[in-house]
Amino acid sequence: FLQNVGQDPNADCIFHFHQELPKYLRGYHRIPKSDCVALAALHYRVRFGDDKSNFSSIPQILEELVPNDMVGEFQPEEWKKQIVAAYNKNAGKSRGEAKISFLRIISRFPTFGSAFFEVKQTTEAKFPEILLIAINKNGVNLIDLDSKSILTTYPFTKISNWSSGTTYFHMTIGNLVRGSKLLCETTLGYKMDDLLTSYISLMLQTMNKARAAGGGPQGAPSQSGKAPAPAAASAAPAAAGKAAGAAKSKQPAAGAGKPAGKPRSAFAGKALAAAKRK
Repeated sequence: FLQNVGQDPNADCIFHFHQELPKYLRGYHRIPKSDCVALAALHYRVRFGDDKSNFSSIPQILEELVPNDMVGEFQPEEWKKQIVAAYNKNAGKSRGEAKISFLRIISRFPTFGSAFFEVKQTTEAKFPEILLIAINKNGVNLIDLDSKSILTTYPFTKISNWSSGTTYFHMTIGNLVRGSKLLCETTLGYKMDDLLTSYISLMLQTMNKARAAGGGPQGAPSQSGKAPAPAAASAAPAAAGKAAGAAKSKQPAAGAGKPAGKPRSAFAGKALAAAKRK
């Protein structure tokens, strides 16, 4: 999700709302109770418009309005009371306006616009074994599945290599020799692989266009602030081409796995650093 909410109202109503609603209901975001009430009221308006005859059914359809991990925060009748009050504050809103208002609230959270993956990680003792991984424009986020707290974020500039197979996704952070690795068990490794390649290729294209226009790169700043070693600089141009080539060549069928053990887009972090320096 790379554009601002409201920039394209038609796309927000037809596509973006329906993409974000299931993530909200599955409880992937860390949402305060007050925002949860507002979102539930907006979702009610999207479903029923100005029809208030379904207010009495709110306790029975709570799981269709409220994230599954939030249902127990109030008694059903209290949820109903608060949702009805929030709904009445939005009197006159159309279904489309309610969808955009819903997205505006969700977009305030750092996990907005993410693709989420529940994985089992086997390398980092400081993190829970079962993690929620969110991939978005900020990078790869590791999230505690219970608290929804973001444990750490790996910017794309720090990811040097990754690979996937039918049962795993592996990623190297930092230097290939001295960097750390994240090894995950998942059947959706090919989707994580595709997303990572697409995001990095898009960032490289954006940097190259900005450089060609003479405006300088617009990519994410280096996290270390240190100049790369000569070896890294010489490897970067080939890496950039490799990342872009990987994105162009990959056309996976829906549900299809990827051959095991094939690393993708190595040295992506170096490629981004090189693009920024030019």
